[in-house]
Amino acid sequence: MKGRVRALFRNKPAFAWALYDWGNSAFATTVIAGFFPVFFKQYWSAGADAVESTARLGFANSLSGAVLLLCAPILGAVADSGGTRKRFLGVFTALGITMSAALWLVGEGNWTTAALVYVLASVGFSGAIVFYDALIVSVSAPSKYDEVSAFGFSLGYIGGGLLFLLNVAMTLWPEFFGLAGAAEAVRLSFIMVAVWWLVFSIPLFARVPEPPALAAARSSLIAGFRALLRTFREFRAHRMAAIFLLAYFFYIDGVHTIIRMAVDYGMALGLPSESLIVALLITQFVGFPAALAFGFAAAKLGPKPVLYFGVAVYVGVTVYAYLLSSALEFYILAAVVGLVQGGVQAISRSLYARFVPANQSGEFFGFFNMLGRFAAIIGPSLVAVTGLVTGSSRLGILSVAVLLIVGMVLLGFVKEQAPANP
Repeated sequence: MKGRVRALFRNKPAFAWALYDWGNSAFATTVIAGFFPVFFKQYWSAGADAVESTARLGFANSLSGAVLLLCAPILGAVADSGGTRKRFLGVFTALGITMSAALWLVGEGNWTTAALVYVLASVGFSGAIVFYDALIVSVSAPSKYDEVSAFGFSLGYIGGGLLFLLNVAMTLWPEFFGLAGAAEAVRLSFIMVAVWWLVFSIPLFARVPEPPALAAARSSLIAGFRALLRTFREFRAHRMAAIFLLAYFFYIDGVHTIIRMAVDYGMALGLPSESLIVALLITQFVGFPAALAFGFAAAKLGPKPVLYFGVAVYVGVTVYAYLLSSALEFYILAAVVGLVQGGVQAISRSLYARFVPANQSGEFFGFFNMLGRFAAIIGPSLVAVTGLVTGSSRLGILSVAVLLIVGMVLLGFVKEQAPANP
C-alpha cells in the first residue's frame, strides 16, 4: 500500500489534480458543513425563530442546487466541444473564491445578502467540480481511476481539515490570534478559505493537460447545446451509465443531506455548537486514510461491492442518528461517517468514469454532478417536511434511509465493465 501511495505522489499531473481537492475542500468543510450553518443561524439570522432560520438555509441550498441543475450538463458539453475544461474550471473557481471572501463583508442580521453570496459561492464551487471531475481522464489510466479518484478525496479531507482546524482554534481562542472575538474569527475564516482555495488551485492549471476538443475550436453555446442533445441520445448506447446515474441520484441524495444537515440536526437536539464543530474535525481526519483505503479496496475487490458497503453503512448512520442523545454519541457518528463519506464519493466517481467516453467526459460528468447537486435539494426538503409533519427532527433524519435503500436497490442493476475508451 505504501508503494501505491508513493506512486500517486510521483505522478505529477495526478498530484496536481488532487491538490485542487485539497484547496476547494476548505470551502466544503469550513463554509458549507461548518461555520456557515452556525453563523447563519446565530449571526446573520440573529433573533429569528430556529425553524425559520433553518428554512432560510434550506432555500439557499435549494437555489444553488437548482442553478447547477440547469447549467451543469450544458456547461460540460460546451467545454468538451471547445476543449476548454480548464478555462471553465477557472471561471467557476474564481466565482467561488471571490464570493467566499465576500462573506467577510456581510454584516450581522443581513441574512438575505449572506444567503445570496453563499448561493453564488456554492454555484462556483459546484460548477467547478463538473470540470475538475472531467479532468480525471487527463491524469490517470483507466485502470487507476479508483486509486486516483480516492487520492483526490483523501487529500481533500486532510487539506480541508487542516485549515478547518486552524479556523476552529481561531474561534475558540480569538485573543491569541489578535482578534476581537469569535464572530471576527469566523468572518476572517471565510477570507482564509478563499486564499487557500486559490493557492492550491495553481498546480492543476500549471500541470494538468487539457483533453482534446470534441470539435476543434468550437466552444460556442450552440455547439454545447448540440453536444448536450447528442449526450441524451447516447445514454441509450451507454445503458450502464444511465442506470448508475439513477442509483447515484438516490444514494448520493442521502450522503449530501447528512453532510449539509448534520450540524443543524445536532443544534436541534440541543448539542453545543463547539461539540458539533469538533465532530466535523473528526470526520475530516478519519476521512483522509479511509478514502485512500476505499480506493485500494476497490482496485482489489471491484468498485461495486465496496460502494455497496459504504452506502449500507450510511443506512446504519441514519438509524444511529435517530437514537443518539449526547455529544459523545455524535462524535462516534462523525467517526463512522468519516470512514465511508469520501470512499462513497470517490468510488462513485471512478465507477461512473468506467462508463464514460473519455472525449465526452465533460458532458457525462455534467450529468453526474447535476444529479449529485440536485440531490442536495430533495434530501434537506425531505428532512424538513418529515420533521414538520411529525414534529420530530429525529424522524426527519431517519427518513434519509429511504433514499439510501432505493439507491442500493438500483445499484444492483449496474453491471461493472471495462472503462470506456475514447
